[in-house]
Amino acid sequence: MLSARKLSGVRRTIRFHNFRSRSASRTSSNLAFVPTCLPPDPIEVEKLQHFVSNSKRLFVITGAGISTESGIPDYRSEGIGLYARTDRRPMQHAEFIRSASARQRYWARNFVGWPQFSSYQPNTAHLVLRDWEKLGKLHWLVTQNVDALHTKAGSQRLTELHGCTHRVFCLACGDQILRSELQEQFEALNPTWKAEAFGVAPDGDVFLTDEQVCNFQVPACCKCGGILKPDVTFFGDTVCPEKVNFVHQRLAESDSMLVAGSSMQVYSGYRFALAAQEKQLPIAVLNIGPTRLDHFASLKLNARCGELLPLIVALDPTS
Repeated sequence: MLSARKLSGVRRTIRFHNFRSRSASRTSSNLAFVPTCLPPDPIEVEKLQHFVSNSKRLFVITGAGISTESGIPDYRSEGIGLYARTDRRPMQHAEFIRSASARQRYWARNFVGWPQFSSYQPNTAHLVLRDWEKLGKLHWLVTQNVDALHTKAGSQRLTELHGCTHRVFCLACGDQILRSELQEQFEALNPTWKAEAFGVAPDGDVFLTDEQVCNFQVPACCKCGGILKPDVTFFGDTVCPEKVNFVHQRLAESDSMLVAGSSMQVYSGYRFALAAQEKQLPIAVLNIGPTRLDHFASLKLNARCGELLPLIVALDPTS
């Protein structure tokens, strides 16, 4: 039972979170790529509050559904995801490696889309998870997103499972540079090249025709002349074993799992839910639409991350 003093503190924290949710939604929430859903049910809020309150070392894994409220489209949302809006599919790892024309097409689209993609900001859900970390509630955060929004929010106990588009590395020598530096190289190599974009894709690029990209010049690694690749795991590639093992270790130290904004269709993230199930950890899922975890999760909530998470109070587990 909470003491009267602690209960009063909980009420004050709830009021603070509700105010922050309203103010943040005015500045950082963009619902153009968010599927419609009903407002959070008070009973569901209470269930998630109970789940979080009982967690002392919470393991959180996030997906594209947490960033759609920042204005970034996703792949699978019903009716508005990339797969629903177009027959366009993301770059495949093997195609990028073997085809110079595929790399040219990728980088031309990415060059046009980068100014907008790099400007996206964290929304309320990112900020709440950052605060949970500061309070000692969140033990480790794993994101399947490559948009750097958790880093921008200030999360530190973080693993970017699929890498981050804000970094670029050389496939030959491994040298790494910032994506912003590469943008300057693109501009220097293509001073007169211009292209009008047709729509935005989830990973920072835009839609361009083959005719538009045919004259785009792609720089090589400044150190060895090798192929430059974004520091992300493309479809068809695998996450490095060291990173997977590291995440499994963080999961082993945790006592519960929260999945936020992910259908968990990609195995690289789903494997950790399976590991949590095997360890008999309680699992809560917060996602608009069905997920691969629905049949074994302890709790499933159909709501926006940025609308529901700010309603949850995360007291320091030592208090």
